[in-house]
Formats: sequence, structure tokens, C-alpha cells
Amino acid sequence: MGRWHGGAGRWIRGLVLVAAGCGGGVGAQLGPPIAAPAAGLAAGTGPGVHSPNSPFAPLPERADVLPWSLLTDVKTRPVKNRLLPAFPAAVQALSDKPQRIQGFMMPLEPGERHRHFILSSVPLTCSFCLPGGPESLVEVRSRNPVRYTLEPVVVEGRFAVLADDPYGLYYRVTDAVAVK
Repeated sequence: MGRWHGGAGRWIRGLVLVAAGCGGGVGAQLGPPIAAPAAGLAAGTGPGVHSPNSPFAPLPERADVLPWSLLTDVKTRPVKNRLLPAFPAAVQALSDKPQRIQGFMMPLEPGERHRHFILSSVPLTCSFCLPGGPESLVEVRSRNPVRYTLEPVVVEGRFAVLADDPYGLYYRVTDAVAVK
């Protein structure tokens, strides 16, 4: 399994755990919430909230990429002591096929260019919290290094729907290439 199960893998697991717990700890929120989560959603779940105070514009609408509204339409089901994703048929049909997706880049290691990173449906505005749950994140493994930017990134590659990922991720794109 190689390097994948090393430092970056542990970081991803921590990232997902932080997403699940963010907003509930003492001092996690200094003021009133900007936007409440959708009804019935726990903190760290759902498609994410793009703060109206964010200095970053939301993702532009594009007909040539998978819509986050489809990817975030996921329920969870309890299995023993874990919650696993229950994907609708439309999402399951995307697996093991080339797909194009856009999002905000979250590098997993320091550097200017990255072959392994996370795309998020909304920009991060806090370095300690994720803007949404695992359904709002896609792990990316690219063929060539992709330059880090605060602007939206579009990649195309083999899309995988992950029913029981050990790191808690729901989606992965492999053999990806950056697209304009």
C-alpha cells in the first residue's frame, strides 16, 4: 500500500475527525453563527456553508463538472459502531468512470505543487475547521503536480465512490489531470 498509509493518510483521518467535531468544542466559536447548518444536520456534516463574509467567491456554475449538490446528497447508516455512507443510485453510477470536478484545493503537505490533495466544495475560512462533512470533500491523486491556488481548481480523472474508506472519505479521483 506504500506511502498512502503514511503521514498524509493520518492527516486525512484527522481532517475528517476535525470536520465531525468542529463547532462543538469550548472556544470553537467566538461569535454567533453566520449560518446555521441545514435542519437535522450535525456540525461537520453536509455540503458545507460558504460564509457571506468569505473573501473568496463561491464556485462558479459549470455544466462540464459534477455538481456538488449531487455529491452531497448522501445519507448515513449505522453499522456496528460506525456511520457509513448510503449513496443514492445516481452517485453510485458515477463510480469507476472518468469525471470532472471543481473545488477549492486543500494541500496535504507543504509545497507549491501537489500530486495528492483534497478538493472542498467551499473554501476554508478557518484553519482549524472544515466547512462541511466528508460528502463535501474529494481526495485527488494527480498524474502531474498541480500548482496550489486559492482559486477554484478543476480536475478530471477516474472517480471512485468509497463505501467504507478507512479514513472516512466518500470520494476519490485518481490519475487526475488539471483542466481549465
